Amino acid sequence: MPPDYSPAQLAERVVGGKTPAIARAISWAESVDPRFPELLRLLYPRTGHARVIGLTGAPGAGKSTMTGALARLARADGKRVGIVAVDPSSPFSGGAILGDRIRMQELYTDPGVLIRSMATRGHLGGLSRATADAVDVLDAAGFDEVLVETVGVGQDEVEVIRLAESSVVVLTPGMGDDIQAIKAGLMEVADVFVVNKADRDGADRVVTEVLQMLELGEHGPWVPPVLKSVARLGTGVPELRAELERHRQFLLGPEGEGRRRSRVRRRIESIVRERLLAELSALSGTDGSLDAHVAAVEGRTEDPMAAAEALLSALRSGGRKE
Repeated sequence: MPPDYSPAQLAERVVGGKTPAIARAISWAESVDPRFPELLRLLYPRTGHARVIGLTGAPGAGKSTMTGALARLARADGKRVGIVAVDPSSPFSGGAILGDRIRMQELYTDPGVLIRSMATRGHLGGLSRATADAVDVLDAAGFDEVLVETVGVGQDEVEVIRLAESSVVVLTPGMGDDIQAIKAGLMEVADVFVVNKADRDGADRVVTEVLQMLELGEHGPWVPPVLKSVARLGTGVPELRAELERHRQFLLGPEGEGRRRSRVRRRIESIVRERLLAELSALSGTDGSLDAHVAAVEGRTEDPMAAAEALLSALRSGGRKE
């Protein structure tokens, strides 16, 4: 049975780069362990050094292969790399597919790489918070680069990618959902577009469509480049790494300061939102619970605005009926 560390003991081992301690700390974050806030308080002053890169895109686009290829290039430069792979979960068993672990298995023998899969477990609430916490743990443990890979569907995964300094949207020819996914919200979070599996027919068409969308949209001073790659062969990956370095230099300017502040703001808001929803769900009483108000609104004896105000009043009074 593994030892049951105190937050101070675990923090010391995380900072020392002990892999079991890092895994335990991330598990505390995922399970909302009551000891994690104290652990984060101890670790947070040690963060802020890792380069955080997010990769997202439709299933089958080759994100895991691309993540592995980027990790190998970073290792060739002597960097320690942490990988956080957000896996979809089975709606029946709650188990993650964990395909990323299979596709990146050759990296497991590298002591300079740590891979952690985080499952959505059938719901997205708190996913961005837990992922951000995992990134902080890896940052405090001394990893130079942290790659966050997630499926680009759903608002919460978009929020996960917004936690990264640089975000890569991976597309592939022959999948009509890709451009629709961009229209649904990924366009605004992309810092670099990569058309992977570019040895297939239709790659140039996807590049053209993305460029046309960029011309029509508003993207500020940074115009996301559009690259082509064949990640399984390593083709185009050095060019992607070069563009990510160019983006990092861009973030050293005034634009980067505003983005860093926005990331911190979104993270705090996410934590507050999660805590408020937890308190809302915990409200009890036959007349004051969320379920009671849902029933009243459904029965047309109360309107939604009044129900929301009553619940907010209950939260302000600490759950007591006023």
